[in-house]
Amino acid sequence: MRVSVRPAAYRARVTRPRRTQPTSSNLSLGQAVALGLVHGPSELLPISSSAHTVLLAWLAGWDYDQLDPQARKSFEVALHAGALAALTISSRREVSQMLRGLTFRRVAVLAQASAPAALVGYFCEQPIERRLSAPLPISIALLVSSGAMAGADMCGPTHRAARSAGAVDGLLLGVAQAAALIPGVSRAGVTLTVARARGFSRGEAERLSWEAGLPVILGASALRAKRVLDGRTQIDVRGQLVPAATAAFLSTGLSCRLLRPGKARPLAPFALYRLGLGLLVLFTIRARKASGR
Repeated sequence: MRVSVRPAAYRARVTRPRRTQPTSSNLSLGQAVALGLVHGPSELLPISSSAHTVLLAWLAGWDYDQLDPQARKSFEVALHAGALAALTISSRREVSQMLRGLTFRRVAVLAQASAPAALVGYFCEQPIERRLSAPLPISIALLVSSGAMAGADMCGPTHRAARSAGAVDGLLLGVAQAAALIPGVSRAGVTLTVARARGFSRGEAERLSWEAGLPVILGASALRAKRVLDGRTQIDVRGQLVPAATAAFLSTGLSCRLLRPGKARPLAPFALYRLGLGLLVLFTIRARKASGR
């Protein structure tokens, strides 16, 4: 009979199960690039780019929902960063004019429009990812926000200019951008809805939405870049983030030429599109449940 003389600490170390790290699941290079290509036009239009990222993968049967929530959010922010870079280059004249026209009042309004989203994103990002990033809550967000968008665009007055925005406008835009952290709401869509409801013309609402969103997108991109570089999210930077961000950059640049961001557009067609997409998701959920999938 053999008696082990190895210490108990050694045996415990050998038999202790290894901890598994969250991985980037089975999101392939082709899938990452496809999501990046779709992100461009959906980022420029008020139809929720985050909803399209999740729903495209879900409808195609990809394993995007199996990504670790932190990795999934890092992936989506990489898409936003690529789109933002292309949009900044395409709109460099508008950005230059905005920076030259900054006043203390304007900076205060932009700070009010950014602070709620920063606070909610910092403290509530993970619960939102866990509970509201599935197809069902996304479809509900699409349906609810489509009605608000159409109503504000058709019923609101249209005489105000962006330079007249004050403290109340900044606060409401900030609350709107915080709500836009929910996939399906759309940052552009909800800020345009608030701006139209507050009496800004369509063109001035587009301008105000862009200016209010720029600090939020920059801040989120910087924070996520730091977390990825620190290794706090388990996702393949070279194999997924960089190709996806590059695809988003290219598709956004092309979309800027075709869609001309900042152009005054009625919101009703986008509200109808969001309504149709939300209903499609609901019908698909019901059909998959009926078939046992």
